[in-house]
Amino acid sequence: MSGPPPPPAPPPIAPPFTGGPIGDYLRDPLGTVQDLFDTVAGWASVWGPLLVPALALVGAAAPAGHRRWMRRRHDRLVGDARQITMLAPPDVDPAGGEALWSNLVGLLRPAWRRTVSGQPHLGCEYLFSDTGVTIRLWVPGSVPPGMVERAIEAAWPGAHTHTGPAESPLPTPRPGRRRVMTGAELRLARPEALPIRTDFDADPIRALIGAATGLRPHEHACVQVLARPVTGARVARARLAARRLHSGTSPSVVGRLLDLLTPGMPTGPRASGSRTPGAAGRNPQTSLEHSALNRAVIGKEHGSQYETVVRYAVALELHADADEHSRRAALDVARGRAHALAASFASYTEHNRYTRIRIRRHVDAVLTGRRLRRGDLLSIPELAAIAHLPTDDSVPGLHRAGARAVAPPPGIAAPGPDSKPLGNSDTNHERPIALRVPDARHHLHVIGATGSGKSTLLATMILADIDTGRGVVLIDPKGDLVTDILSRMPAAAADRVVLFDADSKTVPPCLNPLHGGETDLTVDNVVSVFRRVYSAFWGPRTDDVMRAACLTLRTQHGVTTLADLPRLLTDPAYRDRVTAAVTDPVLRGFWDWYDTLTDASRSQVISPLMNKLRAFLLRPFVRDALAAGPSTVDMNEILDGGICLVRIPKGSLGEETTRLIGSLTVAAAWQATTARAATPQRLRRDAALVIDEAHNFLNLPYPIEDMLAEARGFRVALTLAHQHLGQLPRELREGLSTNARSKIFFNSGPEDARELSRHTAPRLGEHDLAHLGAFHAAARLVLHGEQTEAFTLRTNPLPPPTPGRSREIRAAAASRQHRARNNQPGGRPTADPTQVRDVPASPPGPSRRRPDDRPAADRPPAPVIHGDPRRR
Repeated sequence: MSGPPPPPAPPPIAPPFTGGPIGDYLRDPLGTVQDLFDTVAGWASVWGPLLVPALALVGAAAPAGHRRWMRRRHDRLVGDARQITMLAPPDVDPAGGEALWSNLVGLLRPAWRRTVSGQPHLGCEYLFSDTGVTIRLWVPGSVPPGMVERAIEAAWPGAHTHTGPAESPLPTPRPGRRRVMTGAELRLARPEALPIRTDFDADPIRALIGAATGLRPHEHACVQVLARPVTGARVARARLAARRLHSGTSPSVVGRLLDLLTPGMPTGPRASGSRTPGAAGRNPQTSLEHSALNRAVIGKEHGSQYETVVRYAVALELHADADEHSRRAALDVARGRAHALAASFASYTEHNRYTRIRIRRHVDAVLTGRRLRRGDLLSIPELAAIAHLPTDDSVPGLHRAGARAVAPPPGIAAPGPDSKPLGNSDTNHERPIALRVPDARHHLHVIGATGSGKSTLLATMILADIDTGRGVVLIDPKGDLVTDILSRMPAAAADRVVLFDADSKTVPPCLNPLHGGETDLTVDNVVSVFRRVYSAFWGPRTDDVMRAACLTLRTQHGVTTLADLPRLLTDPAYRDRVTAAVTDPVLRGFWDWYDTLTDASRSQVISPLMNKLRAFLLRPFVRDALAAGPSTVDMNEILDGGICLVRIPKGSLGEETTRLIGSLTVAAAWQATTARAATPQRLRRDAALVIDEAHNFLNLPYPIEDMLAEARGFRVALTLAHQHLGQLPRELREGLSTNARSKIFFNSGPEDARELSRHTAPRLGEHDLAHLGAFHAAARLVLHGEQTEAFTLRTNPLPPPTPGRSREIRAAAASRQHRARNNQPGGRPTADPTQVRDVPASPPGPSRRRPDDRPAADRPPAPVIHGDPRRR
């Protein structure tokens, strides 16, 4: 039998709710606080002896570690720093400053890189000395090369930049001298949310530069503007601080805490006598002031911002043993200069202004270190107002760019086997520039004064032609160009050299202008050269006599020279033998008339020609180079890969003799050029005829435009160089302007610049051509047969000379000519390749004999070549 069911179990009793620490505090606040103090005291008694020294060590090490880390970040930023010297273009764009700093906002790094390695900053520095004002931009090594340079040229087209290692803003004292220096920082006096003045009728930099004028040789000054782009968080803090402008509270946390601890008179809207917040709105003056401030703050917040610091310093040098009185006097002068620099920034006062703050560390170390910890926020227009290139043309002492730097157009060739190097572009995008060999056939016109870099350009092009095996003929009336080439020429080219050197004592090659070629063409060239060189003393009768004499000598069998002309005109017996074979009626008539003249009349007829021939032939070098017998120089071989260097300094030969020799050489080269008509065009090798002081040697009886057009077809590229347009006759100037299609202009005078700017406009104007620096040129080249736009370039310096190379080349050329003379029929034999010319000059006459010991009149007559001696 089952018993009654067990009673149900009682429900579980929930534990009482204690509430935890909060409940304990609510039930017994004092007891809970006492328990907490007891627990902390017990914990401190156990762990305090260990934690207190550890916390003290951490507290002392943390600031030191932070300073060391910041110093390390700064060292990384300034490592391999560079400075960019900016030269203002002739016309400075006023908007260039804002364009520059807007472009450089891209230097802002991501957050993690700013935390690890910091944010790079830039430094715009105005350096003042007795020589003028220099503007530089300091760039940390962490900024990619070329970035800032391209931004500068984009902001101010035509500006020049020169990049170099970073240096101290103020030069170090010279040995035996010490320096007195003073300086300070300029910081914003009011909250940084308020802007400074940016709208000026005149350039505000004028006041800064004017404050530093009149420095003496031992005085230097510097104004340094450091700036770095900031993030939006930094701008947001400035915006938050701007909201407290009208509340009367401090914008900083520390300031607000001090306001709470030391309450004083209200400075906000309540200070104006109002008891309600809306009272300021009922005060018109206060309302307008607050409205203007709000608009200024909002206007500054638009766009990117930079954190900036402005520093300035003035340094004076004294003797190391200067007394205290001198030091104090110099310090007073430096302080006066420094105050003037600081006062120039008063022009930026508007809603905000700059105030001076003393630099507590050494001024030179602060300026050289260029450290930017915390600065003032400036908008891009504000920063551009204090850091830009001066826009005034009348700024005293400012170092400016002589001419705009213009990049070459696309497609301009680079140096190579099929091009001639010219130099490098002078923009930040520096690249080599060259002229294609096919385009060089359109000829090159080079204008440049002495020392402008013209000879360096010519030498560079000639050395490139020599290296690639192209033929070269060079006429050098000064001598230095040939000397530079000989000392840098490759040794492998020595067997191709033919050298005429008026200052050398060795016997030169012979280039007989009456030897070879078509008679009429040869005589026309010779007579034209004499007529143009002596144009002031040359008449129709003199022209007629020389033409008839040259045509008569060409009828003789064998080789005749210019040395036979005086003998033909003055020796009756020799003249009878020579003219006996003349059958041309016009030429025969001339000599019949000549024989009927009396001695006095004959002397009057030939004296204008004789005095020029004697002055010409009395020089040993001239007789050996032009009248020593048959030519030992084959101009056809020269154009097909040889090298003919004609060094005829005016100081050694005289101006007229130099012009004659050079012109006769050009005539020989032109005859060889026209002889290429018999060679198929595909077989004609490219050659170059380079003529320095070209106006002295273009004396052929052909228009220059016809010569240039024909030379292009024969693949002979003419490079015609001279100093200024006034040296050219009108016909020659017009011919070169039209037909020498590639132009390279070095520094020119104002008159020439006005004329030459027609070739370079609109990219380069008259001012640019007149202000080109040394080794700086404006070029307009032919590319694929079409003329390109003008640009600027800098010629490259020549490679260093090879010791002994010039002597080696000269010896090889002399040996080659020695063999040529001995192998030439009728040539004068020489025993030694270094044979010395006879210094005393013997006048040409009957005693001078040909190597075959017979005069030309005693040789068998040759077939008569008819010619018209009166042809003009």
